Amino acid sequence: MSGRTDNRHRVATICRGATGLAHHTCLKWAAAGLITRQQPVPDAGGAAQRAFEAQMVHALANALRDDQRQGTLLGFTRAVPGADGLVLGLHPGLADRVLGALLPRMDDIYGGIRGVPGLRLAPQGREWVVGSVAGNAVVRLLHPDADWRPRLPDHADGLTQLWRRDRHRLHPAEAAELTAWTGRSGDPDRARSQDWLLSRVLRRPQLLGVTTAAHGWANTYTHGSMDLVVEWCCAMEAAELEQRLRRSGLAHRPPHVAEQPRDRPWFGGEIGLGGAFVTVRRQTCPVGTGVVLGRRAV
Repeated sequence: MSGRTDNRHRVATICRGATGLAHHTCLKWAAAGLITRQQPVPDAGGAAQRAFEAQMVHALANALRDDQRQGTLLGFTRAVPGADGLVLGLHPGLADRVLGALLPRMDDIYGGIRGVPGLRLAPQGREWVVGSVAGNAVVRLLHPDADWRPRLPDHADGLTQLWRRDRHRLHPAEAAELTAWTGRSGDPDRARSQDWLLSRVLRRPQLLGVTTAAHGWANTYTHGSMDLVVEWCCAMEAAELEQRLRRSGLAHRPPHVAEQPRDRPWFGGEIGLGGAFVTVRRQTCPVGTGVVLGRRAV
């Protein structure tokens, strides 16, 4: 086997392990130059697409914490990532909850938007498509049951279902939230880095799904919009997962994203890109002691 062929197989193996795609598909991508050693998983090509995918991660990490399914961290089993969009395979046991978490609702009691502002849902053949009315971002969701139809949330006291009320335009509260998303860091470079990093997280469902392998859940949460924290027990060691994430190109700095100075060094388990970061942290297993990561042990 030539060095070039061997290198393509290594790249394809990383791609397969991150996305869940077949090896031969990843091998074709490597041969075509769509993936490389520096970036074995295709990135989203546009800023609007990256921001949309990052907002999906933000919503799902906080909504699904401690209540995932085995092998699935954010509700997806596999990804078909492309420059102009993304296809995600839904886990059948989480599909309704995923959509319920993504669809934007305004909290009339406490204020603010839940879900992804500007996201709307539409059927398209066997797929369900979520897209942004604020731009051309789109993610296709594929359920293993071709006849599946989601059970969408009804109107509830204190919540306004914006995706039902304003189907083809942004509600003013959504527009304000989208502006806040890009302005929270106060630095355009940091805002770009958060979108690059979290979009890449969404495109690696198989790799991050290992954290739920032992007990079927992991603790996921965010601080604002600049980071993602994943905590788990009894699965892969944190150092190994960090290494695999780095090898998958998670922290590879893309063009036009400046390196951000840190007021402290990166700690073990922190993967940074610009001013954004992902923390992977393995904890002591508390099964048999009662409560684990906010959920009762089983």
